[in-house]
This record gives sequence, structure tokens and C-alpha cells, in this order.
Amino acid sequence: MSYEAIFTEALDRLRAEGRYRTFAELSRLPEVGAGAVHHSVDGDRRVTVWCSNDYLGMSRNPVVVEASAAAARTGAGSGGTRNISGTTSYHVALEREIADWHGKPAALLFACGYLANLTALSTLGDMLPGCVILSDELNHNSMIEGMRRTSAEVQVFRHNDVEHLTALLAAIPSGRPRIVAFESVYSMDGDIAPIAAIVDVAQRYGALTYLDEVHAVGMYGPQGAGVAAALGIADRVDVIQGTLAKAVGAMGGYIAASETVVDLVRSYGPGFIFTTSLSPVVVAAAMASIGHLRRSDTERDELFARVGRLRDRLVTAGIPVMSDESHIVPVLIGDAERCTAASERLLSHGIYVQPINYPTVARGSERLRLTPSPLHTDEDEAHLLVAAVETWSHLGLPLLSRSV
Repeated sequence: MSYEAIFTEALDRLRAEGRYRTFAELSRLPEVGAGAVHHSVDGDRRVTVWCSNDYLGMSRNPVVVEASAAAARTGAGSGGTRNISGTTSYHVALEREIADWHGKPAALLFACGYLANLTALSTLGDMLPGCVILSDELNHNSMIEGMRRTSAEVQVFRHNDVEHLTALLAAIPSGRPRIVAFESVYSMDGDIAPIAAIVDVAQRYGALTYLDEVHAVGMYGPQGAGVAAALGIADRVDVIQGTLAKAVGAMGGYIAASETVVDLVRSYGPGFIFTTSLSPVVVAAAMASIGHLRRSDTERDELFARVGRLRDRLVTAGIPVMSDESHIVPVLIGDAERCTAASERLLSHGIYVQPINYPTVARGSERLRLTPSPLHTDEDEAHLLVAAVETWSHLGLPLLSRSV
């Protein structure tokens, strides 16, 4: 048996389907902006990055950078797991800040948002005998993997379909514990869940609610606390999960919930117990960023103004924008090879947008995912528009029928 041959065949299948992933090697430029240097076999060239999850540019905010540098004087790493020497004053302060941000009694930090979802959902599901977890069909892989690692039964409801969720909940025998797990902003489609309606039906049937606000924290609501906060119902959501790696501009993930829920996950969750805690350098950066975002609406206002302008201009040019609900601007291609080709064509214009193919999205819904930020300029926007129109024309990609 040739192990290498088996592995090579698996990789060749990805290449044949146009789904083989390549990483763009970037060096971000020291000056503030959305520019970077792209390194490739053809040489180095400057590009404008239009697919970063650093939605508000907070990773480059001077207050955040200075806080990170100051914390580095205590050491680059935390020195251990949270249980064994890895709980610093930075960690304790940030958990208190996050809990207050979301109006919850407690919060718990994780090495990343993926680990937060996987650990919290698997732990909660295992701790509730006979539990049923009801999951939106477009939930992130981290949530799905958390459910797979639990003894709970998992039922999937159609995306954002409250009637289907209601029917599933009504069919569960009374007395069985249940958890409704869903997201606020769905990052690939850019749409927003009917959170209030989902919470209403979950409470009607005695279900815990678990809300992933990864693509919303920092972006929506009073002080940037998320969509549930914007709707004034964060107090009705049992567990709020978020990340420090997107709008906050740092790294890490968390849950915010009751003291009992947080203590349960802290005490039983392997993904928390056995992982080295976040570096104080990262924690200090996140603390400074959240503090800034709680006081300032400037970054959010600039972002949403940019999003609105760009989306309108793309639609007017006939570029098939898929959603207008959030800050994410997904553009439909519908084929893996053509999606990759569009990304490569844009790169030749100095525009970097990574293709999004299966399994991140369903086959036939391959897309480019644009994420405008306050760091982009009017010149960046005009350049992107010209490049997109040329790319669609060159590749013969379908345009919106209402194009002008």
C-alpha cells in the first residue's frame, strides 16, 4: 500500500474540481490602509485587500498596537493552560469586560472562536441527558463539529425558518432538554437571522438559546455589542458566543452567559481545559479594542457608509451582489473554476479577494466575499469597480438583468 499515492489522489481530486486551496502570501504595509504586498513566483506586487475579517481595521488602531506592545514586556506567551499558571490579570480583566459588554454575569475566553463553539456546544449537549440540539442548516462548521462531539440528538431546521423550527420543537416530547443554536450574521450569505422570533419560539418550548455573534460583535448595536444588543434582547439569549479575531482585530473567542453555564464549560470542556491560554499580548490588544469600540461609533459609521456605496455601485454595474442585509458583500459566481479564475483576474488588477468554494459554501453557489472597511478609500473603491467590470466581461460571467 502506498500511503503517499492515496494522499496524492485525494489532493488531485480537489485540483480536478477547481477546489484546491492556495494561500496568498501577504505582507501588510506599515502605513494605515488596506494595502499589502503579495508575494508570488511572479514577483512582489502591491495589492488592495478586499476580503479581510479585520472589519473595522482595529488590528492597526494605534491604541490597540500600543496596548499589545506594552503587554509584550511581560512575555510573549501566557506560560500555560488557564488552570496551570496561564491565568493572568489580563485574562481576568478581559472576561469581566466581555461579560459587561454583553450584559451577562460571566464570560470565558478560548484560544479561538472555533474552539469556543466546539467546546461549549459539546459540553452543554453532554451535560443535559436526552438533549436535542436544533441547528440552523447554515451554521458554521465549528458549531456543527461541536454538536457532532456530543451525545445529544441533533435536528436541523431550514435556514432562518422559524415555522420549521417551531414544528420541530413542538414534536419533541415534553421534558426533554433542548438547545436552539444559530448565528446572527451569516458570513457567507451576509444575511441576518430573525433573532427575536427565534428566541420567542425557543422560550415558548423551554429551550436554551445559543447565539453565535462572531460576525456581529463590534459591528452592531449599542457599543458594538452585537445584533441581539441592537434589538434590545441580549438578556433573553442564554449563551452569546463571539470572537476577538474579526471586528475586534485581535485573536481568540469567548462565550458570555450565566455564571453557572460559564463555570460548567470551564470545568468540563476539554477544549478549554487542555489548551494553552491566549498570549497576554493578544488579550491586552483585545481589551484595548473593545474599550475603544464601546466608546466610539466612528469606525462603524465609516464602515457602513462604505458598504452602502460599494454595494450600490456594484449592483448598478450589474455585478450579482447576493445580499444587502449586513456589512458583508457576497458576489455570486456559481462555479468553482470560474470563481478561482475571477479571483486570479482581479489579482492581476491588484485586487485581492479569495475565492469561496465548497465545502465552505454549497456547490453551485461559489462566490467572492467582499468585506469593505474604514481603511478603504474612495480610490480603492473606484479601482475595485473598474476591475470587477473588466473581470466579468473578460470571463463572460453573468450580470444582473437590471444592469445599466
